[in-house]
Amino acid sequence: MLATMERTETRGAVRPQPREVLDLLEQFGSTISVQHDREIHIEGDSAEYCYRIVAGCVRIVKLMEDGRRQICEFLMAGDLLGFDALDCYDFTAEAVSDVVLRRYPRRTVDALASTNLTLARRLRDVASISLRLAHARLVLLGRKTASERIASFLLEMAERLPQSRPNVLALPMGRTDIADHLGLTIETVCRLLGHLRRDGTLGIDRGTITIRNSRALQQMASEPRH
Repeated sequence: MLATMERTETRGAVRPQPREVLDLLEQFGSTISVQHDREIHIEGDSAEYCYRIVAGCVRIVKLMEDGRRQICEFLMAGDLLGFDALDCYDFTAEAVSDVVLRRYPRRTVDALASTNLTLARRLRDVASISLRLAHARLVLLGRKTASERIASFLLEMAERLPQSRPNVLALPMGRTDIADHLGLTIETVCRLLGHLRRDGTLGIDRGTITIRNSRALQQMASEPRH
């Protein structure tokens, strides 16, 4: 699903930086654009391509039998998509905003990895890091309260999103996407964001969120249980 290769710590998860791996693949890549809310690939499709996100935001979606959805991850510029897929994609990938992608044929990636030990090791790291992030997501959904989830999400976005001003987040995703990502209802997300705005922790103006009290948000993200 996601990978990068120079490792950096992000809220307890390790995110790799992609450049070193993809330098070997660029001659085989092509650039494509996908409009917001359009699908990049669908769960169950043959995994014919891998991608690097150049610009925009992508959501990784799992649909349940009753029509409910779980957004497993938001991917940003620099993140990788599809490098850890097997024969078929396990998830649907959709453009949250307009996105630009570099697309690499999966057969070419596999062929290069079979003859290049360095690339093969890096792709192994991609799969390992993706699994570690999945474990971190299980902890978020399984053990954290609603307020802890919201705080953890905002702190993660503060580290991952480009910022024109410090602590000012132009979130590409809406409240419904956030709710489906955190396993909450949209009413709960709106209520908690409203509470954080009223107590001065956040400033909220349409799609922009300003973190006014980082310490309070960090404390909320790891509230002790009684």
